[in-house]
Formats: sequence, structure tokens, C-alpha cells
Amino acid sequence: MTQYSRLIFFGPPGAGKGTQAKEVSKECNIPHIATGDILRNAIKEQTPVGKKAQSYVDNGDLVPDEVLGELVRDRLQQPDTQSGWILDGFPRTLKQAEFLDELLKELNSSYDLVIYLDVPDEVLMKRLLGRGRKDDTEETIRHRLDIFHNETAELISFYKQRNHFLQVDGNQPLPQVTERIKTAMAEGS
Repeated sequence: MTQYSRLIFFGPPGAGKGTQAKEVSKECNIPHIATGDILRNAIKEQTPVGKKAQSYVDNGDLVPDEVLGELVRDRLQQPDTQSGWILDGFPRTLKQAEFLDELLKELNSSYDLVIYLDVPDEVLMKRLLGRGRKDDTEETIRHRLDIFHNETAELISFYKQRNHFLQVDGNQPLPQVTERIKTAMAEGS
């Protein structure tokens, strides 16, 4: 068992958060909690929170923090999270980070390590354009990166002040990034 097993992954779109989270989840046998996945699942299963979220999704609106928070609360209380978890895609804003701090206190829990995957914008642009998704145009990618940088600059300093923060160069081969994360988990720093 690794020393650190409750992790928050964040970084810009295309940084490889989901890929790294899946890899670490599999190797350490802890659940990968991607907010997009739990949102889609709650809507599919028509849970009370899923029904709330669906109205926003159907209108093309962003799901509000309160609803995302409820989804995360529900997921972190499931039995498979007792040995650890990886949050991917939450928190994205300072307000969400503050909510998560309160939620974890309420659950008598905490996070062990925040991992920020840092990748230069030009590299992200190439990666995202290379995925070939319809909505990944240069203009929409630039817009998403601007939103990310505006919202997360304060998130980086919020987590850096708490010491359990690791900035990883995500512009390396996948196995090297995974190894760096696993080393930090084992070291507990």
C-alpha cells in the first residue's frame, strides 16, 4: 500500500490527467473518480442528483458547483473509497476547493497529495487538435485554456500553501510521468 492514497489530479485540458489517474488507479487499486463519469452515471441511473444535473446538461449549461459537490459527496461515501481515491476534474475552481475541504472535514477525511500536471499551451494545442474531436478547434481549445488559466491560477496557490502539492512536468513520456507520481506517493511528498 502506498503512503499517499487520496489524491487530487488537476491540470489543463489535454495534460493527461485522466490517463495518469487511470494508470495510478489501476496500479494502486484505488478508484479513479472523474466528475464527468459520475455525472453521466448519475444522469443515466436517474439518481436524485442526476435528475438535478440533467436539466442543466439538457440546456447546455454548466452543472453548478452545488450539484457537482453533491455528486462528489455521494461518491466519496461509497465503500470502495475507504482505502483511497483519485479525484480527476474536481475541484476546478477555488470555490470548489473550499467546498471539498469542508466536505472532507465532514467525512473525517482529507487528501494526501495534489498533483498538478503542467504542460505548455503549445503542446496542449497539438495534443487536443490531434484527438480529432469535432469540438476541438483551435479557437475552442484556446478559449478552454484561457478559462483554465484564469480559474486555476488561484487554485495552484491555494494548494501550494498547504504543502501537499506536487507539480509534475506533463510534457514527458507517459511512463515517466506515472513513475514520478508513484514515487511522490510512496515518499509521502
